[in-house]
Amino acid sequence: MVYRIAVGTITLGHAGPIVALMAVGSPIAGWLLARLYLLGTARVRDAASFTVLTFVIMGLQARPILSRLSRESLSHALLVSGAVLATVIVVRIAYVMTYTVVGRLTNRWFGVTRTSGTTPPTMAGGLLVSWCGMRGLVTLAAAFALPAGFPGRDLIVLSAFCVVLGTLVIQGFTLRPLLDRLGFEADGGVGREISRGRLGIMQAALDTLAEERSPAAAAVRESYLAARDVAANPDEPQAATEHDRLRLRAITAQRLMLNRLRDEDAIGDEAFHRLEEEVDWAELCAAPAGSFQPLLTDGEAPRPQT
Repeated sequence: MVYRIAVGTITLGHAGPIVALMAVGSPIAGWLLARLYLLGTARVRDAASFTVLTFVIMGLQARPILSRLSRESLSHALLVSGAVLATVIVVRIAYVMTYTVVGRLTNRWFGVTRTSGTTPPTMAGGLLVSWCGMRGLVTLAAAFALPAGFPGRDLIVLSAFCVVLGTLVIQGFTLRPLLDRLGFEADGGVGREISRGRLGIMQAALDTLAEERSPAAAAVRESYLAARDVAANPDEPQAATEHDRLRLRAITAQRLMLNRLRDEDAIGDEAFHRLEEEVDWAELCAAPAGSFQPLLTDGEAPRPQT
């Protein structure tokens, strides 16, 4: 049996094994490549590293493409690429804002039930979401997947470059000013969760000390009670307690005395460094919980609350 199509002649005897191999091998190859990708990116924790991967690939691909284009062809390619970038940005804004308007009207007309704690979509929120449409590796991967001889491949790749650069640079650098201009207020969700979690762990500590009647247990219990009282405030659930302030005040006095003892040659360097490490650990332990936050939760350096 022979089928004739526009690209030539295909026989089932020749094409059948290839089609069967693709049908079986493609899922297996996809799974293996996905595992390799996960292994390769498991140690990459920040988005900036992925972005730098993006720009390296762009540089490797852009140079040979630009060298093949004449000045007129390059001008035409840049014009088309700019039009593609504008279309991508405008279409996303139009889509997201249309969704926002439809969601608000649906909620107003029909009173659609929402998940507890959520609010209807706002125009400011829709504008922010629509401006967060930065493209990266997926856009480039789709362009690079085209074979070398594919018609218009150079123009498609350059358009992908333009979309990635334009969205990352234009939208990326203007996102923070837009956010400030829109004037969003913090919803306090993280603070409430921290408050609820700290109340739970402080209560667990108090429960385990409930049967203890020693003076030491009473002192520890008093410390946890103070921390629980602070945790009850969702606006600042990790603030310093009076116990924390007093400990930090005492540790400051210890550090001053330690430096004086060294200056007076009352202790040597080895003893000084051991005691200094002891005081450092004590200060770290005495510092309020909110003094040290993971870098991923805030772009600014943490400031101790004393």
